[in-house]
Amino acid sequence: MYGIIDVGSNTVRLTIYKIENGKAILLLNKKKAVGLASYVQNNQMLPEGINRVVEVLSEFKILLENMSIENVHVFATAALRNVKNSKEAVKEASERSGMAIEVISGELEAELDFMGATHAVDMKNGLLVDIGGGSTELVVIQDGKMKANISFPMGSLNTYEQYVANLLPTRAERKNIKQAVLNEIKKFPALATGTYENICGVGGSIRAANKLNQYLFQLPTDTMLIKAPNVKKIIKLLENDDAKTIPIGTLDILLKIIPERVRTILPGMIILHTIVKFYKAQLIKVSQAGVRDGYVYKFLAGEQTPVAPKTAKRRGRPAKKANEEKTPAKESNGDKK
Repeated sequence: MYGIIDVGSNTVRLTIYKIENGKAILLLNKKKAVGLASYVQNNQMLPEGINRVVEVLSEFKILLENMSIENVHVFATAALRNVKNSKEAVKEASERSGMAIEVISGELEAELDFMGATHAVDMKNGLLVDIGGGSTELVVIQDGKMKANISFPMGSLNTYEQYVANLLPTRAERKNIKQAVLNEIKKFPALATGTYENICGVGGSIRAANKLNQYLFQLPTDTMLIKAPNVKKIIKLLENDDAKTIPIGTLDILLKIIPERVRTILPGMIILHTIVKFYKAQLIKVSQAGVRDGYVYKFLAGEQTPVAPKTAKRRGRPAKKANEEKTPAKESNGDKK
């Protein structure tokens, strides 16, 4: 049994897996909406943000201990990766929670997205897109392999914080977000050209977009495909061109379908639509698997073993290596950004 905790910019998520015959089987999926990117000021993680991380990690630690799961790995992405005081914030959160936190690079995050998603979605050629709370990762897939990948610091939550004044973005704000995304993509020659008919969508923002796609177009709830034109249609249906008011009908839909992403879903979808249009994509295949699954396949089901940071070993019990696994606990069932 393995516990994986992903400290993201929008949510902190705990997943529990068992591995059988080299395949990761998800047993539990539990998340807490923290909005960590909201606690960044002057590119510094505020003490309140560290407190929120410690609070959630401490709660998850108790759950893991009650389930007798000792093989636990905690990693953080953009919110803690991109701030100036990253090292100090991670050290404090690790020591106070007793759980060693590993900060992964944008390049590794993209690789883990690829490894996780391609175990769940059959895609030999195309573009993988992961829109998180604080960053977006793009991976070119060619002949079933990762050809190139980039990560840029625009996600659904930090884009909302930077570009949107009210609850929903106006037309002018949408244009500013679109231009910022294009500017980021064009910084990377390896991905600044080309067309990709198919996109593999990863992460909470795209899963939330799929829920809206199902609801607004009256599709079955097991639909995991989004037609590219539908992304623009959803944005147009939910747009707000009056900076001083909030359309009640739009708010009702968002609160009914994705209440935890009322602020962030449209910024995330604008990022997605910009990418879809830039690469002339026609179809988005939504994956339920992603970075956490990729972490399991790369480091726990494979040959590589992650090295936990030295911080927190003084106060917390470090995760054991994969070959020191304890007796499995009882299975539990659980439930994007």
